Amino acid sequence: MRQQYAFRIQFLAGIMGLIAFAIIAQMTRIQNSPEAALFRQQASNYAYVLRTFYPDRGEIYDRNGHMLAGNKTVYEVGVNLTVVKDPRAIATAVGAELGRDYQQLLDAIQNPAAGVSYIVLSDFVEADSANRLQELKKAMQDNAAEGVSGGLTGLEFKSHPQRSYPENSLASNVIGFVSREGRGYFGIEEKYDTLLAGSPVQTFVPTDPNKAFEIPRVLNGTTLVLTVNRDLQAAAEQILDESLETYGADNGVIAVMDPRNGEMLAMAVTPRMDLNQFWNYASIYNKASDFNPIVSKPYEPGSVLKILTMAAALDSGTVTPGTTYLDTGAIMVGGATIQNWNQEPWGVQDMTGCLQHSLNVCMATISTQMGADTFYGYMDNFGFGHLTGIDLAGESAGRLKLPGDEDWYPVDLGTNSFGQGVSSTPLQIMMAASSIANGGQAVTPHVLYAMVRDGRQYNVPAQFAGSPISEQTADTLSGMLAVSLESEGSLALLPGYRVAGKTGTAQIPVDGFYDNTQTNASFIGWGPVDDPKFMIYIWLERPSASIWGSETAAPVFAEIAERTVVLLDIPPDHIRQQMAAK
Repeated sequence: MRQQYAFRIQFLAGIMGLIAFAIIAQMTRIQNSPEAALFRQQASNYAYVLRTFYPDRGEIYDRNGHMLAGNKTVYEVGVNLTVVKDPRAIATAVGAELGRDYQQLLDAIQNPAAGVSYIVLSDFVEADSANRLQELKKAMQDNAAEGVSGGLTGLEFKSHPQRSYPENSLASNVIGFVSREGRGYFGIEEKYDTLLAGSPVQTFVPTDPNKAFEIPRVLNGTTLVLTVNRDLQAAAEQILDESLETYGADNGVIAVMDPRNGEMLAMAVTPRMDLNQFWNYASIYNKASDFNPIVSKPYEPGSVLKILTMAAALDSGTVTPGTTYLDTGAIMVGGATIQNWNQEPWGVQDMTGCLQHSLNVCMATISTQMGADTFYGYMDNFGFGHLTGIDLAGESAGRLKLPGDEDWYPVDLGTNSFGQGVSSTPLQIMMAASSIANGGQAVTPHVLYAMVRDGRQYNVPAQFAGSPISEQTADTLSGMLAVSLESEGSLALLPGYRVAGKTGTAQIPVDGFYDNTQTNASFIGWGPVDDPKFMIYIWLERPSASIWGSETAAPVFAEIAERTVVLLDIPPDHIRQQMAAK
């Protein structure tokens, strides 16, 4: 019995040995065959070709990780004229799927330019449409195998990336857009175009597929994280749109900033555009400054600038909060008469009353008491006439006329004190006012929170723009502004939170003269006063329901401030104070 098993084992071992020998023999034969020699010769003759590798453009996110700009795959649809069999079938299929004219497509295929072997029928075709055409081509090829000739032979597809904006028009003025040529325009896309685009790599690569490991790895463009809060941005845009309808304004802006570090939390403007349809830009905007008025459209801000005149007067020692004066309703400055907004006298007023009643005569009085050198020295330190340095494309510096300029007149010292005859952007006023909300230290506004490169995140530190006023002046003025709002029962008040702020109603110059029926209504405010975490700027252009900022811009401030404290999770004052006391 054991001999029988031994014989079987030896027989199987012999068979396995013969099989192994046959495999080794076959491998040896293949390696030494003429075909193998030819393959080795061809491999040794593989050349290196010069190629340029383009990285994917970096993505853009809000501070909480919501994508604002990314990339998607689109297709170029073309025809290889050397293999095309049925031009009519291709023209019919492409025309039906892409909405193109059949005859034009057919003429392009049948009548190409001399020497052309490939033509593009359509580019930037969405993936769904390209996939349907590819499936149709495959189905027709299968039919061709069963005897049906022609089909879509010669129809080719080349994929490439295209910029995509999943939120469409949300924060369009902040983001900007990328053209089909790959260039960034406006906003972040233009300001950080090089960083987002990355660096193309040009190198020699082998044509031998066995040497694919030699192809270099190309780093994608830098991904950017913005300071913008997506939910607050959406709320600001909604409130702005509703406010334009409520107050009959032509256009407007709402800007929200953290006055402690300059982070822009929201920047809502009108009009806005769907960034995925950037080619409509010219039909939406008359000029480039309309794309983001917060940074690029200077205007005469009116009485919101009074807070800076008062800051200069307090800081220079020209006045104190208790300083009084007799308001007669008019004052002569440089040979011209300046009147209050209602052309009425207000009697004896202190500086808080001056702010509460927004008295032009008061401001002109203290600016002339300061003198031109002191007044314009402070305005220069506040940043008027200078760029803020925000990291967005297209910023304007506005204009602050100075003594010595050919178009400056002595009366300007009076009118500039209450925001007429000086042009600035909303962002410039916010940066200047941040010194009041931030203990005397002005912040540089910015929208870039962090950069992500090759898996590493680099946060952007806050930058400061000097200390134009002292901490004592800032705290004193914040308190005065809070009292002035509370004393008049302002529509800007936010229940549960103490806020400071000021309205602005500025007449609009038309053909060299001010139009009494058209105004820019504004409001700037911040809170909570004891620990400011937000600053909000409102600008409504030409409101028709009321020309006064106190009746239009102020309630808009209250509405967006209410949404801000909720979305930023800022507890009411009494709760914060109780928590701090523990």
